[in-house]
Amino acid sequence: MRKLINAPADVVSDALRGLAAAHPFLRVDPEQRVIVRGDAPRTGKVGLVSGGGSGHEPLHGGFVGYGMLDAAVPGEVFTSPVPDQILAATTAVHGGAGVLHIVKNYTGDVLNFRMAAELAEDEDIEVVPVVVNDDVAVEDSTYTAGRRGTGATVFVEKIAGALAEEGGDLSAVAAVAREVNERSRSFGVALTSVTVPAAGEPTFELGADEIELGIGIHGEPGRERVKTMPAAEIVDAALTAIDADMPLSGSEVLVMVNGMGGTPLIEQYIAYAAAADWLAGHGATVARPLVGPYVTSLEMAGVMISVCRLTPELTRLWDAPVETPGLRWGR
Repeated sequence: MRKLINAPADVVSDALRGLAAAHPFLRVDPEQRVIVRGDAPRTGKVGLVSGGGSGHEPLHGGFVGYGMLDAAVPGEVFTSPVPDQILAATTAVHGGAGVLHIVKNYTGDVLNFRMAAELAEDEDIEVVPVVVNDDVAVEDSTYTAGRRGTGATVFVEKIAGALAEEGGDLSAVAAVAREVNERSRSFGVALTSVTVPAAGEPTFELGADEIELGIGIHGEPGRERVKTMPAAEIVDAALTAIDADMPLSGSEVLVMVNGMGGTPLIEQYIAYAAAADWLAGHGATVARPLVGPYVTSLEMAGVMISVCRLTPELTRLWDAPVETPGLRWGR
């Protein structure tokens, strides 16, 4: 295993110290492992908290800041944060208007966020959870009951965060988060495996001429292994699966071509060109594109395509100003 780390046991704490040093507008506690925007809590504003296992950066800590999350809680690599962490983040951002928990659909995340919400309600903090389950590849897979939560988490955090920044109440912010999730789908493809630092060896093996269609962001099995194919055919497989579940023809869409951590940007743009061609050929209009590593899986090479069918209001909220380590425009 060759990684730019000091010791496997210190990966998360060391990364959090680096995040704090690089982005002083955040309050970062490497011991308690909570990341909070510097001006939280804001009186009268709905607080947004998300989190999950580390190794998916910039998700979630890289999306803490103006117009997006108020706090994030990173667990160990590919491991859910614990309820005490989540409760600490929830308390830190509560400004009297309640707190929205944005939770990817993984069993550990769902259970631990639920426990934290119950603890918060004991302290008279109203919490509403929204579970993201956008992955069309498989259901009832490793780590999950039902569909996995993947790339659409970025869409939910950004759009719900914009409405919260404008002063939307908890009911409205939760409703728009659910709407974004319902209108979004994702599909991932792996070209290589991922190596968790504590394990020290690849999570799975792929042959030299194999790829995995429908991979999960922790290296969970996908739909099938196939022979390596050109980028356009990989994108076709992903978008065909998405379109079969949520027809895209006639829609204006937000499209994210997401590098999985080890994919060069030049290859991501090749994938985006193929995606733009596919969507145009199937009657969809790309209203907003996003290309880059936004939901990664350590050093996995591959691509995830996420699509959201926009409305004028969702487009407006997507375009609203945001300033976080991982996403920023308009300020």
